[in-house]
Amino acid sequence: MKTLQFRQAIAEAMSEEMRNDESIYLMGEEVAEYNGAYKASKGMLDEFGPDRVIDTPIAELGFAGIGIGSTMGGNRPIIEFMTFNFALVGIDQIINNAAKIRQMSGGQFPCPIVFRGPTGSAGQLGATHSQAFESWYANCPGLKVVVPSNPADAKGLLKASIRDNDPVIFMESEQMYGDKGEVPEGDYTIPLGVAAIRREGTDVTIVSFGKIIKEADKAADELAKENISCEIIDLRTVKPLDYETVLKSVKKTNRLIILEEAWPFGNVATELTYHVQSNAFDYLDAPIIKINTADTPAPYSPVLLAEWLPDYKDVIEAVKKVMYK
Repeated sequence: MKTLQFRQAIAEAMSEEMRNDESIYLMGEEVAEYNGAYKASKGMLDEFGPDRVIDTPIAELGFAGIGIGSTMGGNRPIIEFMTFNFALVGIDQIINNAAKIRQMSGGQFPCPIVFRGPTGSAGQLGATHSQAFESWYANCPGLKVVVPSNPADAKGLLKASIRDNDPVIFMESEQMYGDKGEVPEGDYTIPLGVAAIRREGTDVTIVSFGKIIKEADKAADELAKENISCEIIDLRTVKPLDYETVLKSVKKTNRLIILEEAWPFGNVATELTYHVQSNAFDYLDAPIIKINTADTPAPYSPVLLAEWLPDYKDVIEAVKKVMYK
């Protein structure tokens, strides 16, 4: 094992795959000369040159479409968005082309492309730069959606995403790029659609993904002092979603809380809630609780932002509610 920052794990994953396959290239704003807006492609221009690490204008619709079209000629592009908020400019290409090329061509053209960049809030960035779109993309057939929470998962899942023959939405966080963690040496991948049990527990299941899972970890540490045992599941992949791991845990703990940085209407937590009550209703000793942001655009005020975004205190309150304490 070695210790890497999240951004280094991303760069390693891309570089290792590009060394092994010349059809892979990286394209996006500031990915080359500037080493990436968050330094997640540091050194890649020097190694692979401007034909495979390509700076673009501020034109997400254009370079998303170029990447998708290039898959039809045998390429496997990695498209970086400076933030997925900006991907809204190119979402027509993602939804109407990347997600549908395989079906509409009768299977003649797979679309092996990765769209990656940060999702969700990252401090005082304002409403238009603080949105989480995981559930939007997961709602579209033909797309896979990956949201890692640590450097080891980031590297293994990104390598698996690059090798996948379907379009993958790979969502990171500006607030995680400096996070450090142990990463296995050598080549490894983590299969898409497999959740990870981060913490074994017996009293309540907490499901989360991405950077906000840190709040679940904090809550579990505090609750352990009161002899409440939390099991924490990191989904890692939102689409396909690992229902079985969640169901198995709920059948053990009999309680479920879902923590997700997203608006409350029609999100990943909503889908998971429906699936669990449909398939494990008799095992539940309390109603499922989902914890989301407030149903408003993200505020700029730090005081309001702290109220808008869920934290470990909200998790502790929810756990005690389902425990009837």
